[in-house]
Amino acid sequence: MAFSILVLAAAAAAQAAAPQPAVQPAPAASQVITEPAQVVRAARVLPAGTMVSLTSIQELSSKHVKEGEHYQFVVVSDVVQDGVVVIPRGSKASGIISMQTGRAIGGKSGKFDVTFESVNANGVTFPLSGVHRQEGKGNTVGALFGSILISGRSAVMLPGQVVSAMTRDSTPF
Repeated sequence: MAFSILVLAAAAAAQAAAPQPAVQPAPAASQVITEPAQVVRAARVLPAGTMVSLTSIQELSSKHVKEGEHYQFVVVSDVVQDGVVVIPRGSKASGIISMQTGRAIGGKSGKFDVTFESVNANGVTFPLSGVHRQEGKGNTVGALFGSILISGRSAVMLPGQVVSAMTRDSTPF
């Protein structure tokens, strides 16, 4: 009997020394974590060159604007891509006066250029490109006679005057 106890003890020691595969208990029902299924959507992009119609928020005049000044514009009509309104009417856009001349003697009219920068819609900034030149009406009588007493008119852009810009880059939305 002492021999059988010794054999059983040796077998138990050998079994304890052998590497055992790790067995983990199955998680309880309350511990099971499920990942939500990820929805794969195609990337939606507004392409470069998409037309955006804008109007100024305030009157701009070559008499008062200065190069480098920023002005606000508003989108006149919805910009739609694949049936989705990407840039809704009323979105704010910005532009900068990139050139300005006042009216001058001899019938020369005032002029200014607005370079469009960007429009913000639904938390996305869409870079814009495009320049609009606004010119006043010249005075042909003054130009014909070279009069120093007659000058041209200032260039004026009124709210409601629709001008166009384009998206500069393809932009995801």
